Amino acid sequence: MKLLQDLSLAEIKKLVAEKGYPAYRAEQLNALKISNRDYSDSTNLPKALIEEISSEYSARAVKIVEVRRSKDGAEKYLFETSDSRVVEGVFMPYDYGNTLCISTQVGCRMGCVFCASGLNGLERNLSSGEMLSEVAEVNAMHGGTQKKRAVSNIVLMGTGEPLDNYDNVVKFLKELNDPKGLNISLRNVSLSTSGLAANMRRLADEGLNVVLAVSLHAATDEKRSRIMPVNRSNPISEVMAAADYYFEKTGRRVIYEYAVGKHNSGRDDLDELAALLRGRNAHINLINLNYVKERDMRGLSRKELEIFMDELKKRGLSVTMRRSMGADIDGACGQLRIKHLARRMAEGKGEVK
Repeated sequence: MKLLQDLSLAEIKKLVAEKGYPAYRAEQLNALKISNRDYSDSTNLPKALIEEISSEYSARAVKIVEVRRSKDGAEKYLFETSDSRVVEGVFMPYDYGNTLCISTQVGCRMGCVFCASGLNGLERNLSSGEMLSEVAEVNAMHGGTQKKRAVSNIVLMGTGEPLDNYDNVVKFLKELNDPKGLNISLRNVSLSTSGLAANMRRLADEGLNVVLAVSLHAATDEKRSRIMPVNRSNPISEVMAAADYYFEKTGRRVIYEYAVGKHNSGRDDLDELAALLRGRNAHINLINLNYVKERDMRGLSRKELEIFMDELKKRGLSVTMRRSMGADIDGACGQLRIKHLARRMAEGKGEVK
């Protein structure tokens, strides 16, 4: 079945007109879409319209089926799609607003050796409506509305590689920013990529001006290719050229994410990273590597991490350490999903795709 949330307001207006209903019904359907409610929750749509639309379009693209709440206020969600796939999201309250990390694919095919999200490979892309539904579902859960949002910042850093699902992600960003929708400023949106250089350039030309975060994690092709297979087809020279192009086109400083572990925190790594980024309008976001049982890779102690950050600063680089939230609720991307799938298998219910 098709999804109502995959339709823009213009497309909903066209659908309503084709079915012979007055134009204001489109605004009501759009409000239903933005609130992520079922047709049965509507109090202003006529029964005949609901019967016609619901026979073709599902109103609620994803729903939360499990919530883990952390002592620090973070919440981790397991979202289920209408075809019973599962993806993750994380809600993080900050002083400046509430941030939601969403997924863009079911699984991932990038194969980064430190990540749990891609352990089962890529199952399928999420549609723009499914991504919008993730945001709308959490916004509603926290008492937000279309006019008074409970979610103010979005990061595309959950399951999947956003730029591997390029068209759907761009459509989602435009819908997210629509004044008739959730109307979230794209200046409050960050998109994390493992470095698909061609699509980084395409995104620069879209004029959307989101914050671009490049998952770097090593500063030489030899080291990066060992932990990120995508580097073999998108070497560092191409990724950096695309990042420079993004800065030139948008004026927005590029963030370089660096998940620190025992394998990439030596003096050579410091010198190589400094040589790569020195002179660029860039910022490094250090992330202590989450432990993933299936990957058997470990991060640093707090003291080791602080020493690494101080050494980067001594080399003239702009660097901060990402605030760790939700450590007690399966903090690494993909962990909750993997446990859910394993539980389903153990219960004899078969694989949830």
